[in-house]
Amino acid sequence: MKKTGVKKFTQNKAIVFGGSGFLGSFVADELSLRGFKVSIFDEKISPYLRINQKMIIGNILDSQAVSSAVKDHDIVYNFAGVSDLNHSINNPVPTLELNIMGNTHILEACVEHKVKRFLYASTVYVFSDKGSFYGVSKRCAEKIIEEYSLEKNLAHTIIRYGSVYGPRSNHQNRLYRLIQQALNTGEIVFQGSGQEEREYIHVKDAARLSVDLLAEEFVGENVMLTGVERLSYSNLLKMIQEIFQNKVKIKYLNEEYKGHYLLTPYAFAPKAGKKLLANPFVDFGQGLVSLIEEIVQEEREENIFLQ
Repeated sequence: MKKTGVKKFTQNKAIVFGGSGFLGSFVADELSLRGFKVSIFDEKISPYLRINQKMIIGNILDSQAVSSAVKDHDIVYNFAGVSDLNHSINNPVPTLELNIMGNTHILEACVEHKVKRFLYASTVYVFSDKGSFYGVSKRCAEKIIEEYSLEKNLAHTIIRYGSVYGPRSNHQNRLYRLIQQALNTGEIVFQGSGQEEREYIHVKDAARLSVDLLAEEFVGENVMLTGVERLSYSNLLKMIQEIFQNKVKIKYLNEEYKGHYLLTPYAFAPKAGKKLLANPFVDFGQGLVSLIEEIVQEEREENIFLQ
Protein backbone atom coordinates (compact mmCIF):
# COMPACT_ATOMS: atom_id res chain seq x y z
CA MET A 1 0.00 0.00 0.00
CA LYS A 2 1.38 3.40 -0.89
CA LYS A 3 2.04 5.76 2.02
CA THR A 4 -0.87 8.05 2.73
CA GLY A 5 -0.71 11.60 3.96
CA VAL A 6 -2.28 12.68 7.22
CA LYS A 7 -5.10 15.18 6.98
CA LYS A 8 -4.31 18.70 8.20
CA PHE A 9 -6.55 19.59 11.13
CA THR A 10 -7.73 23.03 12.19
CA GLN A 11 -6.17 23.22 15.64
CA ASN A 12 -3.74 20.32 15.32
CA LYS A 13 -4.74 19.08 18.80
CA ALA A 14 -5.22 15.43 19.72
CA ILE A 15 -6.24 13.71 22.94
CA VAL A 16 -5.42 10.08 23.71
CA PHE A 17 -7.64 8.36 26.26
CA GLY A 18 -5.65 5.59 27.91
CA GLY A 19 -2.46 7.32 26.79
CA SER A 20 -0.49 6.23 29.86
CA GLY A 21 -0.65 2.60 28.79
CA PHE A 22 1.29 0.31 26.47
CA LEU A 23 -0.04 1.11 22.99
CA GLY A 24 -1.68 4.44 23.84
CA SER A 25 1.61 5.95 25.02
CA PHE A 26 3.33 5.07 21.74
CA VAL A 27 0.48 6.59 19.71
CA ALA A 28 0.76 9.75 21.83
CA ASP A 29 4.50 9.85 21.09
CA GLU A 30 3.92 9.37 17.36
CA LEU A 31 1.38 12.19 17.31
CA SER A 32 3.86 14.48 19.07
CA LEU A 33 6.60 13.56 16.60
CA ARG A 34 4.30 14.58 13.74
CA GLY A 35 3.64 17.99 15.22
CA PHE A 36 0.34 17.49 17.05
CA LYS A 37 -0.35 19.12 20.39
CA VAL A 38 -1.08 16.06 22.49
CA SER A 39 -3.14 15.61 25.66
CA ILE A 40 -3.25 12.32 27.57
CA PHE A 41 -6.30 11.33 29.64
CA ASP A 42 -5.77 8.48 32.07
CA GLU A 43 -6.26 7.44 35.71
CA LYS A 44 -2.52 7.72 36.36
CA ILE A 45 0.29 9.98 35.20
CA SER A 46 2.05 8.53 32.20
CA PRO A 47 5.62 7.43 33.00
CA TYR A 48 6.38 8.25 29.35
CA LEU A 49 4.92 11.78 29.38
CA ARG A 50 6.88 14.22 27.22
CA ILE A 51 7.46 17.82 28.22
CA ASN A 52 5.29 18.99 25.33
CA GLN A 53 2.37 16.71 26.27
CA LYS A 54 -0.46 17.66 28.63
CA MET A 55 -1.56 15.18 31.30
CA ILE A 56 -5.19 14.98 32.43
CA ILE A 57 -6.05 12.66 35.33
CA GLY A 58 -9.56 11.25 35.16
CA ASN A 59 -11.90 8.30 34.66
CA ILE A 60 -13.86 7.70 31.46
CA LEU A 61 -16.94 6.85 33.54
CA ASP A 62 -16.98 10.52 34.63
CA SER A 63 -18.88 12.05 31.72
CA GLN A 64 -18.23 15.66 32.81
CA ALA A 65 -14.48 15.07 33.10
CA VAL A 66 -14.48 13.42 29.67
CA SER A 67 -16.41 16.29 28.08
CA SER A 68 -14.10 18.89 29.60
CA ALA A 69 -11.04 17.00 28.36
CA VAL A 70 -12.30 16.59 24.79
CA LYS A 71 -13.16 20.30 24.39
CA ASP A 72 -10.97 22.14 21.82
CA HIS A 73 -9.44 18.94 20.40
CA ASP A 74 -9.62 17.97 16.72
CA ILE A 75 -8.77 14.29 17.16
CA VAL A 76 -9.75 11.76 19.81
CA TYR A 77 -8.18 8.30 20.25
CA ASN A 78 -9.66 5.85 22.75
CA PHE A 79 -7.36 3.17 24.20
CA ALA A 80 -8.94 3.34 27.67
CA GLY A 81 -10.79 0.51 29.37
CA VAL A 82 -10.17 -3.17 30.09
CA SER A 83 -7.74 -4.67 27.57
CA ASP A 84 -6.84 -7.92 29.35
CA LEU A 85 -9.03 -10.76 28.07
CA ASN A 86 -8.17 -12.98 31.04
CA HIS A 87 -9.10 -10.22 33.50
CA SER A 88 -12.45 -9.75 31.77
CA ILE A 89 -13.46 -13.38 32.36
CA ASN A 90 -13.73 -12.86 36.12
CA ASN A 91 -14.63 -9.16 35.98
CA PRO A 92 -17.54 -8.77 33.56
CA VAL A 93 -19.16 -5.72 35.20
CA PRO A 94 -16.15 -3.35 35.15
CA THR A 95 -15.24 -4.65 31.69
CA LEU A 96 -18.65 -3.80 30.26
CA GLU A 97 -18.91 -0.52 32.14
CA LEU A 98 -15.55 0.80 30.99
CA ASN A 99 -15.48 -0.60 27.47
CA ILE A 100 -19.09 0.24 26.61
CA MET A 101 -20.33 3.09 28.82
CA GLY A 102 -16.90 4.70 29.12
CA ASN A 103 -16.53 4.70 25.36
CA THR A 104 -20.06 6.08 24.97
CA HIS A 105 -19.18 9.02 27.23
CA ILE A 106 -16.27 9.77 24.90
CA LEU A 107 -18.54 9.52 21.86
CA GLU A 108 -21.00 11.95 23.45
CA ALA A 109 -18.19 14.41 24.11
CA CYS A 110 -16.96 14.07 20.52
CA VAL A 111 -20.40 14.98 19.20
CA GLU A 112 -20.85 17.81 21.71
CA HIS A 113 -17.55 19.44 20.82
CA LYS A 114 -17.67 18.61 17.10
CA VAL A 115 -14.36 16.78 16.86
CA LYS A 116 -13.01 16.08 13.38
CA ARG A 117 -12.15 12.41 13.96
CA PHE A 118 -12.69 9.69 16.54
CA LEU A 119 -10.42 6.61 16.42
CA TYR A 120 -11.30 3.57 18.48
CA ALA A 121 -8.93 0.81 19.60
CA SER A 122 -10.80 -2.41 18.95
CA THR A 123 -9.53 -5.97 18.47
CA VAL A 124 -9.47 -8.86 16.02
CA TYR A 125 -11.60 -10.69 18.59
CA VAL A 126 -14.65 -8.90 17.15
CA PHE A 127 -14.47 -11.52 14.39
CA SER A 128 -14.64 -14.35 16.89
CA ASP A 129 -17.09 -16.02 19.23
CA LYS A 130 -14.12 -16.20 21.62
CA GLY A 131 -12.81 -13.34 23.72
CA SER A 132 -15.17 -13.61 26.68
CA PHE A 133 -16.58 -10.31 28.01
CA TYR A 134 -13.67 -8.43 26.46
CA GLY A 135 -14.66 -9.50 22.95
CA VAL A 136 -18.35 -8.89 23.66
CA SER A 137 -17.64 -5.37 24.92
CA LYS A 138 -15.60 -4.53 21.84
CA ARG A 139 -18.24 -5.82 19.43
CA CYS A 140 -20.90 -3.82 21.23
CA ALA A 141 -18.74 -0.67 21.27
CA GLU A 142 -18.15 -0.97 17.51
CA LYS A 143 -21.89 -1.13 16.83
CA ILE A 144 -22.50 1.90 19.03
CA ILE A 145 -19.80 3.85 17.18
CA GLU A 146 -21.38 2.98 13.84
CA GLU A 147 -24.75 4.20 15.14
CA TYR A 148 -23.21 7.49 16.27
CA SER A 149 -21.77 7.85 12.80
CA LEU A 150 -25.21 7.34 11.25
CA GLU A 151 -27.25 9.39 13.70
CA LYS A 152 -24.77 12.08 14.78
CA ASN A 153 -22.55 12.28 11.68
CA LEU A 154 -19.43 11.47 13.67
CA ALA A 155 -16.36 10.84 11.50
CA HIS A 156 -14.69 7.75 12.91
CA THR A 157 -12.14 5.01 12.26
CA ILE A 158 -12.21 1.65 14.04
CA ILE A 159 -8.79 0.02 14.48
CA ARG A 160 -8.81 -3.74 15.10
CA TYR A 161 -5.45 -4.61 16.62
CA GLY A 162 -3.95 -8.06 16.49
CA SER A 163 -1.16 -9.31 18.78
CA VAL A 164 0.88 -6.23 19.67
CA TYR A 165 4.20 -6.68 21.50
CA GLY A 166 7.21 -4.61 22.48
CA PRO A 167 8.59 -2.27 25.13
CA ARG A 168 6.33 -0.72 27.81
CA SER A 169 4.17 -3.86 27.90
CA ASN A 170 3.40 -5.57 31.21
CA HIS A 171 1.92 -8.75 32.68
CA GLN A 172 -1.32 -8.17 30.75
CA ASN A 173 0.62 -8.95 27.56
CA ARG A 174 1.00 -12.68 26.89
CA LEU A 175 4.43 -12.45 25.27
CA TYR A 176 5.67 -10.37 28.20
CA ARG A 177 4.40 -13.00 30.65
CA LEU A 178 6.16 -15.81 28.75
CA ILE A 179 9.50 -14.00 28.76
CA GLN A 180 9.17 -13.03 32.41
CA GLN A 181 8.42 -16.65 33.29
CA ALA A 182 11.52 -17.78 31.42
CA LEU A 183 13.67 -15.24 33.26
CA ASN A 184 12.29 -16.00 36.72
CA THR A 185 11.96 -19.80 36.57
CA GLY A 186 14.09 -21.01 33.68
CA GLU A 187 10.99 -22.71 32.31
CA ILE A 188 7.96 -21.73 30.22
CA VAL A 189 4.78 -23.62 31.05
CA PHE A 190 2.44 -23.10 28.11
CA GLN A 191 -1.20 -23.89 28.65
CA GLY A 192 -1.95 -24.92 25.06
CA SER A 193 -0.39 -27.32 22.59
CA GLY A 194 1.86 -24.86 20.76
CA GLN A 195 -0.17 -25.15 17.56
CA GLU A 196 -1.88 -21.81 18.27
CA GLU A 197 -0.85 -19.12 15.78
CA ARG A 198 -0.61 -15.34 15.97
CA GLU A 199 0.49 -12.48 13.71
CA TYR A 200 2.62 -10.26 15.92
CA ILE A 201 3.04 -6.55 15.20
CA HIS A 202 5.61 -4.42 17.01
CA VAL A 203 4.09 -1.61 19.05
CA LYS A 204 6.09 1.07 17.18
CA ASP A 205 4.73 -0.17 13.85
CA ALA A 206 1.21 -0.26 15.28
CA ALA A 207 1.55 3.30 16.60
CA ARG A 208 2.87 4.65 13.31
CA LEU A 209 0.06 3.04 11.35
CA SER A 210 -2.49 4.27 13.89
CA VAL A 211 -1.51 7.86 13.06
CA ASP A 212 -1.39 7.13 9.33
CA LEU A 213 -5.09 6.30 9.68
CA LEU A 214 -5.86 10.00 10.12
CA ALA A 215 -5.76 10.20 6.33
CA GLU A 216 -9.14 11.10 4.84
CA GLU A 217 -9.45 7.77 3.02
CA PHE A 218 -9.90 5.93 6.34
CA VAL A 219 -12.93 7.89 7.53
CA GLY A 220 -15.72 5.41 8.27
CA GLU A 221 -13.40 2.43 7.78
CA ASN A 222 -12.68 -0.59 9.97
CA VAL A 223 -8.97 -1.32 9.66
CA MET A 224 -7.13 -4.39 10.92
CA LEU A 225 -3.55 -3.89 12.15
CA THR A 226 -1.62 -7.14 12.51
CA GLY A 227 1.89 -8.28 11.72
CA VAL A 228 3.26 -9.78 8.54
CA GLU A 229 4.98 -12.61 10.41
CA ARG A 230 2.62 -15.43 11.38
CA LEU A 231 4.06 -17.66 14.08
CA SER A 232 2.90 -20.74 15.89
CA TYR A 233 3.53 -20.62 19.62
CA SER A 234 5.76 -23.68 19.32
CA ASN A 235 8.06 -21.77 16.97
CA LEU A 236 7.82 -18.64 19.10
CA LEU A 237 8.83 -20.57 22.22
CA LYS A 238 11.71 -22.19 20.30
CA MET A 239 12.92 -18.68 19.35
CA ILE A 240 12.84 -17.63 23.00
CA GLN A 241 14.63 -20.84 23.96
CA GLU A 242 17.40 -20.21 21.41
CA ILE A 243 17.77 -16.56 22.47
CA PHE A 244 18.33 -17.87 26.01
CA GLN A 245 20.96 -20.29 24.61
CA ASN A 246 18.71 -23.32 25.16
CA LYS A 247 18.77 -22.85 28.95
CA VAL A 248 15.00 -22.48 29.16
CA LYS A 249 12.76 -25.55 29.29
CA ILE A 250 9.41 -25.63 27.48
CA LYS A 251 6.44 -27.53 28.89
CA TYR A 252 3.09 -27.85 27.10
CA LEU A 253 -0.03 -28.59 29.17
CA ASN A 254 -2.22 -29.22 26.09
CA GLU A 255 -5.17 -27.55 27.80
CA GLU A 256 -7.71 -25.19 26.31
CA TYR A 257 -6.78 -21.56 26.88
CA LYS A 258 -10.17 -20.25 27.90
CA GLY A 259 -11.48 -17.37 25.82
CA HIS A 260 -8.66 -17.44 23.25
CA TYR A 261 -8.78 -18.62 19.63
CA LEU A 262 -6.52 -21.35 18.26
CA LEU A 263 -5.60 -20.40 14.69
CA THR A 264 -7.91 -17.61 13.59
CA PRO A 265 -10.34 -15.16 15.20
CA TYR A 266 -12.75 -15.45 12.27
CA ALA A 267 -16.01 -17.02 13.33
CA PHE A 268 -18.62 -14.65 11.97
CA ALA A 269 -18.51 -11.59 9.73
CA PRO A 270 -19.14 -8.10 11.08
CA LYS A 271 -18.57 -5.14 8.77
CA ALA A 272 -15.65 -5.98 6.48
CA GLY A 273 -12.38 -4.32 7.39
CA LYS A 274 -9.25 -3.39 5.49
CA LYS A 275 -5.89 -4.77 6.60
CA LEU A 276 -2.99 -2.33 6.87
CA LEU A 277 0.59 -3.60 7.12
CA ALA A 278 3.74 -1.79 8.18
CA ASN A 279 6.42 -1.52 5.48
CA PRO A 280 9.18 -1.37 6.60
CA PHE A 281 8.41 -3.17 9.85
CA VAL A 282 10.35 -4.16 12.96
CA ASP A 283 11.79 -7.66 12.48
CA PHE A 284 10.17 -10.02 15.01
CA GLY A 285 13.43 -11.55 16.20
CA GLN A 286 14.99 -8.13 16.73
CA GLY A 287 11.87 -6.90 18.49
CA LEU A 288 11.82 -9.99 20.71
CA VAL A 289 15.44 -9.47 21.82
CA SER A 290 14.72 -5.81 22.62
CA LEU A 291 11.72 -6.81 24.73
CA ILE A 292 13.79 -9.39 26.63
CA GLU A 293 16.47 -6.77 27.32
CA GLU A 294 13.85 -4.42 28.74
CA ILE A 295 12.33 -7.08 31.00
CA VAL A 296 15.81 -8.08 32.24
CA GLN A 297 16.51 -4.43 33.10
CA GLU A 298 13.18 -4.18 34.95
CA GLU A 299 14.00 -7.31 36.96
CA ARG A 300 17.44 -5.90 37.88
CA GLU A 301 15.98 -2.58 38.99
CA GLU A 302 13.33 -4.34 41.08
CA ASN A 303 15.94 -6.52 42.79
CA ILE A 304 18.09 -3.46 43.58
CA PHE A 305 15.06 -1.73 45.06
CA LEU A 306 14.19 -4.71 47.28
CA GLN A 307 17.73 -5.07 48.66
